[in-house]
Amino acid sequence: MTVDPTQPAAPSPAEKAKAAKAAAVEAARVAAVALAAAEAAEAEALAAEQGQPQAATGRSAEIAAGYASEGAALELGTVVLDGVTDPAARIRIPLATLNRHGLVAGATGTGKTKTLQGIAEQLCAAGVPVVMADVKGDLSGLSRPGEDNENIRSRAAATGMSDWSPAGHLVEFLSLGTEGIGVPVRATITAFGPILLSKVLGLNNTQESTLGLIFHWADSQGLALLDLKDLRSVIMHLTSDEGKADLKGIGGVSSATAGVILRALVNLEADGGDTFFGETELETEDLLRVGPDGRGVITLFELGAQASRPVMFSTFLMWVLADLFQTLPEVGDIDKPKLVFIFDEAHLLFADASKAFLQQVEQTVKLIRSKGVGVLFCTQLPTDVPNDVLSQLGARIQHALRAFTPDDQKALNKTVRTYPKTDAYDLEEALTSLGTGEAIVTVLSEKGAPTPVAWTKIRPPRSVMDTIGNDAIAAAASSSTLSAKYRETIDRESAYERMNARVADVPAPAEKFDIPPLPADLPDLPAIEPDGPSAAERIMGNPAVKSFLRSAASAAGREISRSIFGTGRRRRR
Repeated sequence: MTVDPTQPAAPSPAEKAKAAKAAAVEAARVAAVALAAAEAAEAEALAAEQGQPQAATGRSAEIAAGYASEGAALELGTVVLDGVTDPAARIRIPLATLNRHGLVAGATGTGKTKTLQGIAEQLCAAGVPVVMADVKGDLSGLSRPGEDNENIRSRAAATGMSDWSPAGHLVEFLSLGTEGIGVPVRATITAFGPILLSKVLGLNNTQESTLGLIFHWADSQGLALLDLKDLRSVIMHLTSDEGKADLKGIGGVSSATAGVILRALVNLEADGGDTFFGETELETEDLLRVGPDGRGVITLFELGAQASRPVMFSTFLMWVLADLFQTLPEVGDIDKPKLVFIFDEAHLLFADASKAFLQQVEQTVKLIRSKGVGVLFCTQLPTDVPNDVLSQLGARIQHALRAFTPDDQKALNKTVRTYPKTDAYDLEEALTSLGTGEAIVTVLSEKGAPTPVAWTKIRPPRSVMDTIGNDAIAAAASSSTLSAKYRETIDRESAYERMNARVADVPAPAEKFDIPPLPADLPDLPAIEPDGPSAAERIMGNPAVKSFLRSAASAAGREISRSIFGTGRRRRR
């Protein structure tokens, strides 16, 4: 008998038995989990019918006790222990600790977005405005009630959510630049500042410092940098023969480095960046609105035409946070945050970031909590967030991690070491065994201490867990009260016009004309007695006009005051 070497060898009886046993064990595990969930749901339903709250028991109760809250809190879900969900063992985040920030992490498809959706819903209901980056476009469903079906009801019961019902929420749809489907939002170059702009342009440290000097020169000259053509005209002047002296006057900046920045600006403009920089500029108080019914407004930012430049998107969100930092008053510790800011795809913010940029992010995250703003970073791996920023985060919601490569295993080991010690779970095994919609959680209690580690089954959202479509988003944006405020593009006089005027005002060489001389014996003209001051003299003599001109002259030569990230300071609102 001949054996075909191309055919795989048949498994031995021992291998077949081993595979069958493994399949049986897995099937038994799945059945046990399903049975436990069904029993928990039945017990929850029975307790609800009898009007009696179900009490947590055993070790689940011990874990849940660490999440008890006297004040208002977000309900994340319920404890899972030894594969069994306890609907009465509630996992909560106190609203008063949300300004201590947090991290939502996990591999693709593990349920991070739905966790964020549920958090946003509860914040909205509590009267807290939320800002979210809708990178993939699937958060628009927040605006519509979800689908009521048996699967949702079963999960809601298993997570202690006996009162689940579909609900939509107050949502504003904003787009970066004028080519998106939402209300267009913009930022001026001056307000954006050199550090954030360097991140967008992909500049190195030397080029970043050069850009900072160029901003300094423009500020000192009173040149408003509103859009890309303004900054481009300033750099073109500094690299021209006429501007060489000015270039040397700001620290001997290399013309070659300035040329690199200029090319990066041209590329950004070609990619549609010119539709984002300009006016009307976003006023960040529009992100702090509460509806007439007391619910917080959820603001969703979509990429629009900037989809090919996701770094711009994340950097813009950092600019919004920096602007909030410099405009909001100090409030200290409060019962609930004034705003919660959610950074989705946070790894884009930190990838290839300069040291100056990272220092400013750390400073912003550290200090903005005193302004009543909470920040949640969302990314795949906790190691995507720098250690100095990670150390500032109080809440951790870690969905499943994958450990397919040595680097993945290293990241898993680092993640395990960042959690409080627990004898309830083998964290390394748990983090790779979590199902979709489950997470390992630890937060700060109302006393500021870390809560016990809890394997948590996350509650389902009440709204649609999918996109509502571009047409519906565009219709909602056009009917928004913000549309009239931000739709129009304003192009007022700024650096571009002033630099062009300088060129136009250069006097041409005097032209000589062959004019015959006048006769020497012409009589003198009689002197004209003025009847009174001329119109120009009367206007210039007006005290109000004099005051205005003095203020304008002073402002024109005053350097713009810059704050965190080198962003232009706004007046306090």
